[in-house]
Amino acid sequence: MDATTALWSFTLVVGLLTLTPGLDTALILRTAALGERSRAWGVVLGIQTGTLTWGVLTSLGITALLTASQLAYTILRWVGAAYLVWMGARMLYDTWRRVPQEAAAVGDARGGLVAGWRRGTLTNLLNPKVGVFYVALLPQFIPAGAQHLSFGVLLTCIHIALGLAWSAVLIAFARAVRRQLARPSVRQAIDRITGGIIAAFGLRLALSD
Repeated sequence: MDATTALWSFTLVVGLLTLTPGLDTALILRTAALGERSRAWGVVLGIQTGTLTWGVLTSLGITALLTASQLAYTILRWVGAAYLVWMGARMLYDTWRRVPQEAAAVGDARGGLVAGWRRGTLTNLLNPKVGVFYVALLPQFIPAGAQHLSFGVLLTCIHIALGLAWSAVLIAFARAVRRQLARPSVRQAIDRITGGIIAAFGLRLALSD
């Protein structure tokens, strides 16, 4: 496989994966739908920070430890699962602890770009499946004779560019329907649905091999 074929093939694969709904999509849509535009972009940038970190570590061969060491993978898996369950449970708890108007007001006031970046970064980095995915996928698209680190980072940047473009579409969509989502009861429902999805992802991660 030459470099051009590798780039186009990788773009196709990660492009399809980027369009597949998952935890990242739920987080971005929820944050943007609640009118927290700067925080939504913070979440996006945090997720891409995690993606870049995994890509660089994989290119250096460090993330191979996740597949070589069952203990390392298990520790990261349990930490990531605990974080996701805690985040989802907190969303759910906040919606039942407060009346809808109070929950919406707190949601609008809580954090900004930095808070969103922190949440997106932790969500990505504490998911060992992302690291294992990169270990399994990235080396397959690095041509023989290519400089491993530089080409691996190039592929990662393609993944990041696609992720940013799709995130912009998600945020624009959420902003377009924001008026319909402005009612406190609807915001409360969004938090309950998203919190349930995130907690379910955490439980699934905890129970998986």
